Amino acid sequence: MIRVDVTRKTYGTTQVLGRIAFEIQRGETVAILGPSGIGKSTLLRLVAGIDPQFEGRIDRPDKMAIVFQEPTLLLWRSVLQNLTLIHPTLSDDGARAMLDKVGIANKSGLFPGQLSLGQQRRLSLARAFAGAPEFLIMDEPFVSLDAKTAEVMLTLTEALIAEVRPATLFVTHARPEAERLRARVLELRGSPASLAPRLVSGLEKP
Repeated sequence: MIRVDVTRKTYGTTQVLGRIAFEIQRGETVAILGPSGIGKSTLLRLVAGIDPQFEGRIDRPDKMAIVFQEPTLLLWRSVLQNLTLIHPTLSDDGARAMLDKVGIANKSGLFPGQLSLGQQRRLSLARAFAGAPEFLIMDEPFVSLDAKTAEVMLTLTEALIAEVRPATLFVTHARPEAERLRARVLELRGSPASLAPRLVSGLEKP
């Protein structure tokens, strides 16, 4: 189980996050919604452990993966190596099987720069799920994609989450994306940002 209990996050003298508390169970998807600039990505960085400077406590497993807004790929390595170098215990055959699941097995010898943006996003998904994470964090992974490609990516993500069943934290602007992934929606509001009261339950107290 992932437990998040942030009481305060500041940048200098500016407080950007207030009390934000929730839990995510294994196999559950939680979506964080809110307007641009509210602090969604800031919260994600805290939960991921990228930014440790905050007041509160976050409990997360070590076996986790992150899918960022933009593909953070090793541009000087092949598609196949982008999996095997990140996951040293993954065999070439295992990596190819993972690439096949996201529909780019025939691109294994190419470099990321030779892929379309949609194919790069597929590779990012493959890299995230190849290690069978217990906790998956996704930061607007479908942003800037056309409607058709975004639909394909949603379908792939839905299937991979169903197979691996990680606890998933999904940051998005689009409520339909959250509904498609059958996510429990938490909405950030206010300044400093906290959870919208109408969505509060259990640990999710203002």
